[in-house]
Amino acid sequence: MKTTIFKNTKITFTDQGKGTVVVLLHGFYENKEMWNAFAPEFSKKHRVIAIDLLGHGQTECLGYVHSMEDQADMVHHVLHELKIRKAVLVGHSMGGYIALAFAELYPDAMKGLVLLNSTSRADSEERKANRDRAIIAVKKNYVACIRMSVANLFSEKNREILLDEIEYVKLEALKTPLQGIVACQEGMKIRKDREVILHFANYPMLLILGKEDPVLNYDENVDQIEGTNVKLHTFPDGHMSHIENKEELLLVLGEFLKKV
Repeated sequence: MKTTIFKNTKITFTDQGKGTVVVLLHGFYENKEMWNAFAPEFSKKHRVIAIDLLGHGQTECLGYVHSMEDQADMVHHVLHELKIRKAVLVGHSMGGYIALAFAELYPDAMKGLVLLNSTSRADSEERKANRDRAIIAVKKNYVACIRMSVANLFSEKNREILLDEIEYVKLEALKTPLQGIVACQEGMKIRKDREVILHFANYPMLLILGKEDPVLNYDENVDQIEGTNVKLHTFPDGHMSHIENKEELLLVLGEFLKKV
């Protein structure tokens, strides 16, 4: 594990392999450990960097709001420290929002983009209200709120099938400090709509969605890539494709990386 300092804040990341640079950005409540089944595999042919995002894992909190731009600037700082000019960004959920912010701020650094169970669109008013309620709930009962929130990311049938895997995700999520949770909810709530990137960026892009995703409506999110060159891969399950569809996702990402 490596560390760097960004705006007086300690950032932790891993860096393994050689070749085309692939940056793995985890989602909300997650940390770089979510990529444990993927980073070693991809690092056989690529240079793979997995970062603990602000307020998650072993990376410290920067403030009381972690905007997607703050997170993107932090990712850019890590790449600059490593003297990396271009990279493929793979973002799960919130990691996808950050990858899009990075793509807007640093377009020349982009070699490819994968949005995994993510969207280019801003929060709806209903979603913003849900985030406000979630902030109140996690402040009142941190453990119960996180455990329930994590379970609700999986498709209904997988909540019964993947009990051990879900328990592991819950335990990892419980390592996330309250400030990190609130700061990221606030940051996601105010994020910009970046659908325009999907229409005009000139590098390979892939959108991976779950048909039964409880968080992102499938039909609405397929709609965002109509008329674009973004490739789509659909899984039959929920928001956690890296667990619910792990083996197939390894193949899908591997094929995408061959082409960038």
